[in-house]
Amino acid sequence: MAEFITDPIVVTILLTIAGMAMVLELFSPRIGLPGLIGLSALLLFFYGHFLAGLAGFGTLALFIAGLILIFLEFFLPGAVAGTLGVAALIGSLFLAGESTLQMGISLVISIFFSIVFFIMLVKVFHKKMALFNSMVLFDTARKEDGYVTNVNRTDLLGSEGTALTVLRPSGTAVINNERVDVVTEGSFIPKGATVKVIEVEGPRVVVRESNN
Repeated sequence: MAEFITDPIVVTILLTIAGMAMVLELFSPRIGLPGLIGLSALLLFFYGHFLAGLAGFGTLALFIAGLILIFLEFFLPGAVAGTLGVAALIGSLFLAGESTLQMGISLVISIFFSIVFFIMLVKVFHKKMALFNSMVLFDTARKEDGYVTNVNRTDLLGSEGTALTVLRPSGTAVINNERVDVVTEGSFIPKGATVKVIEVEGPRVVVRESNN
């Protein structure tokens, strides 16, 4: 069994199956059959090389650490954990391989078929990356749907009121029997003076002292 699993052709097939399965897993809403198939292919690869004496416990530990780091990438900011995980995974494959050149060729072939498979899923079958989409918020709060970031008091434009506090330049005024936070154009307006709303920018209400 060890001789069969460590055969260069079988190694290439196992790595290709693992790569394509992981690509398919990206388009699944949750971890399922494709992920289990890919993981099983990798475990079979390491099992055969462990039986053949090519892989030790250090190599297996590096492989497991790579998987853990890749898993943590989904929950940690940045791409540090994912980068280290992929590097650990590839490093463990090279450490387990009998020949560095042969392992490199097998990896290149598996990556090539995985990329082609990915492009086919996106371009031909119009698949969406459901695994990442479930972690990203794509909904937007649009004004057309009734969402507003603040209250727009354009209804006060042109209205007159009384300065409830000293405006220098901000303060409070009573406009249409309502307490409103207002700001002047920069001038000082005493308490009790008559003010008129001359500009409204969202919640910002600009007033000017009225001659009336």
